Amino acid sequence: MKIEIDTHSHTLASGHAYNTIQEMASAAAKKGLRGLAITDHAVQMPGTCHIYYFQNLRVVPRQMCGIELLMGTELNILNEEGEVDFTQKLLEELDIAIASMHSPCFKSGTKEENTRTYLKVMKHPYINIIGHPDDGRFPVDYKALAEGAREYGVLLEVNNSSLAPDSYRENARENYQEMLKQCIKYEVP
Repeated sequence: MKIEIDTHSHTLASGHAYNTIQEMASAAAKKGLRGLAITDHAVQMPGTCHIYYFQNLRVVPRQMCGIELLMGTELNILNEEGEVDFTQKLLEELDIAIASMHSPCFKSGTKEENTRTYLKVMKHPYINIIGHPDDGRFPVDYKALAEGAREYGVLLEVNNSSLAPDSYRENARENYQEMLKQCIKYEVP
């Protein structure tokens, strides 16, 4: 399998990564990628940047080092209603949006509650990807998640950081196996 685009990356603006946009584009070109999505953490994540950063992304060139750039965000799912930390107006201006459950911003519920929350988030017209839905700390029904992804045209991410031996996400490998089984069954890309 040849990977052509990384759809989830963070720059130093997220507060826990170490490279600039230009350094990221250069590294992507050296790896042979064709595209790179810069998806820094949205404003409710502790340590990330101010909303002005995202409002000003329109000035960043969409081609750099021979790489096509998508400028976006990794949103925080804030509550069971599926609210995220950006307005629809701002999301309309971005190229890509990932929505993720993060423990500093979302209190996990039951499997049914978390699944309902993800399904509500998927209905948002500017959410493209559900980020790392693998974490056992946020249990989810993968059959329902795959059906929702298919219905709403949202991608379900397989995040390589979740699979690292020192990852803090619980049961990621097993959860991805189940999620991918359901994605195959329901023809979710």
